[in-house]
Amino acid sequence: MNWIVRETGFHKERITTNSNKFMIGNGYMGYRGTMEEFAKSELTATTLAGLYDRVGDKWREPVNAPNGLSTRIYCDGSLLSVLEEEPLEHEQELDMHMGLHRRKTVFNAPGDNRVTLLSERFCSAERLHLIVNKITIECDKDCELRITTGIDGDVWDINGPHLERMVGRVEGKCLVMNAWTHELNQPVSVVEAIDCEFGEQTMITEEKSIYRQIIIQYRAGEQYTLVKYVSVFTGMDEVENTELAAINSSKEALKLGYAQIFLEQAVKWSRKWKLSDVIIEGDEEAGHALRYSMYQLHIIAPDQSEKVSIPARGLSGQVYKGAVFWDTEMFMLPFFLYTQPEVARNLMMYRVHTLGGARRKAAEYGFEGAFYAWESQETGDDACTLFNVNDVFTGRPMRTYFRDKQVHISADVAHGIWQYYTFTGDESILLDGGAEVIWECAKFFYSYAYYNSRKDRYEILDVTGPDEYHERVNNNAFTNMLVKQTLFIMMEVMKHLQDNHPGLYEKILSIGHNGPTLEQISHMYDNLYVPQPDLENKIIPQFDGYFKLEDVSLAELKSRIINKNEYLGGGSGLATTTQILKQADVVLMLHLFKDRFDQETKQANWQFYEPRTEHGSSLSSCIYALVASDIGSPDWAYPYFMRTATIDLTGESKQYVGDLYIGGTHPAANGGAWMAAVLGFAGLQFQGNGVIISPALPEKWTAIESPISVQGQSYRIRVGKEEVQITAADSNTKDMSFTILGQTINVAQGQAITVSYKC
Repeated sequence: MNWIVRETGFHKERITTNSNKFMIGNGYMGYRGTMEEFAKSELTATTLAGLYDRVGDKWREPVNAPNGLSTRIYCDGSLLSVLEEEPLEHEQELDMHMGLHRRKTVFNAPGDNRVTLLSERFCSAERLHLIVNKITIECDKDCELRITTGIDGDVWDINGPHLERMVGRVEGKCLVMNAWTHELNQPVSVVEAIDCEFGEQTMITEEKSIYRQIIIQYRAGEQYTLVKYVSVFTGMDEVENTELAAINSSKEALKLGYAQIFLEQAVKWSRKWKLSDVIIEGDEEAGHALRYSMYQLHIIAPDQSEKVSIPARGLSGQVYKGAVFWDTEMFMLPFFLYTQPEVARNLMMYRVHTLGGARRKAAEYGFEGAFYAWESQETGDDACTLFNVNDVFTGRPMRTYFRDKQVHISADVAHGIWQYYTFTGDESILLDGGAEVIWECAKFFYSYAYYNSRKDRYEILDVTGPDEYHERVNNNAFTNMLVKQTLFIMMEVMKHLQDNHPGLYEKILSIGHNGPTLEQISHMYDNLYVPQPDLENKIIPQFDGYFKLEDVSLAELKSRIINKNEYLGGGSGLATTTQILKQADVVLMLHLFKDRFDQETKQANWQFYEPRTEHGSSLSSCIYALVASDIGSPDWAYPYFMRTATIDLTGESKQYVGDLYIGGTHPAANGGAWMAAVLGFAGLQFQGNGVIISPALPEKWTAIESPISVQGQSYRIRVGKEEVQITAADSNTKDMSFTILGQTINVAQGQAITVSYKC
């Protein structure tokens, strides 16, 4: 099995792409795949989850910590750097099985001295505040080596600088760097302890950095290895003194040593993969890409905190303000629901903790309940601005309606909480605030909706759907369907509370005395308009008036583009007056509610909307893959799956919207790749009362095998061309119903069953 992502040769033009591609992380922080000698100009970054800062009137964004892995090596006074001179050899790789980054570079140093640099590093999955870096140097000839290694506080920021009052000092054998954020005065402490038994050391303190300089009179053929243990703590952590906590963390790691710390890493990552690894038989390229997608999700998952979620660009930097979008519920949550439900719970509890921000936003716009942030940070207040994109021709900011009109975000949140409860049966999510969130989201939609007395129905007007190329539309099909689902969820939750937790039921009903009643919201559910398929052609209108827009081909639209980075949406974008979509909201709706539409409707809409979709979002392709699989056309789905699964391996994605840089990793696409493979091709579906398997394997796949967890029960599912194998864990406590293409069986604890089928 191929667990290695590798690239040979050094190419300056791929520095940014490879920095995303070779990332490491542990949910607390992410470290970009840069070289040890790189600095902020190469976008080196240690991005911290949940710590944000704002400078002046610039965008608020996550904080990058001082770089504790900064290392420069000189041979006879000459800096060894891939930026200075093309190396004789260069190889960079990622061991996905261990969460480990490796680098091998061979330099041609003065006097034709061949110097080999080996490096490996990882963000500890066991000790979330710790990064470990082992560096080994070997030379062909005698020389003087000078190693300058320490903490570089002059970090990359998009809208900074975010750290001020930097103070570096030496504490015993540790280098210490303290800084404070600009806006909230949060401390950030970085400490480096080093295992280095050679050379003469001196300390160098600069304005924003502190280093140790190690000088070695090197003899040919010898090998020198040092290990850096770098710890990061901030004021967001539950410690009394961030500096002391970081010092103790690095000292403890130094005492334990590299072998023990790495063993911890191996054990932790082995568990992650045992719970999640998907094996694709017959297509090594697809299997490798899918595994890489899952790796990217693992390194940003909040395993041990319910106060943070997963930003739209993961922990790869400050793009999109490090904000949490609807992507998390719709595209990442399913992976964790089926593999690590405890992480899924953390993701949804983040929404519970940020309910206050959602209430404030609703009140700001004059509505009841909870209007969740389009771009959510640590408090849940909306970081999204009213001017998100600049016109590439005039340079002027363009008014967009992401913040105030993408109301579906509150429905996405309610849907996510309900999904967690349905999948796990864990009602604690409702009792710990989830029920209140759902109630507040329903209240928001009641206050937002318009009652059309002439047609005797409720409508959702003046919204922007996931297809952001068409803003301020009426009755967006996806939005209306999700709003209706939110009202249904609310009624189910309230009935559950009334029957089982009447005290909480009464408490929730008493929130906001002037708000709508349960009966009023129930009436809205019964009478909410949702666009339906045309009786003849089965096409569902994306929104009111969609079919009146210019029906132009995508090729024709692109021929009108003058600047490759011009924004196609907004008030004057090329797509706004046409039927060309950024992503097809209707197709996503057909995936989410697949049991409510017949196959003819799903196929008709897939075929209608596919040529009209520009895929301007990395979220788009996986949805086409899912629905194509659902309608029995896996070979239509396969190219969309591969486009999704390889997006961060190739770096071939949209990098700019207008003149706004949107590069970085794509965790929603990573989650979408898993969904396309497991929920699409393997055809898994769980809705609380049993697992449904409807296989639709691509031609070149012979089988797909995956572990899943549903309602606390663990299974391993292997879907082949003619049979499905189901193996229940010995630890299971109850039977589970499985339906394979109409055949229903019960699988008991420890049981292994094979079911033959024919498509």
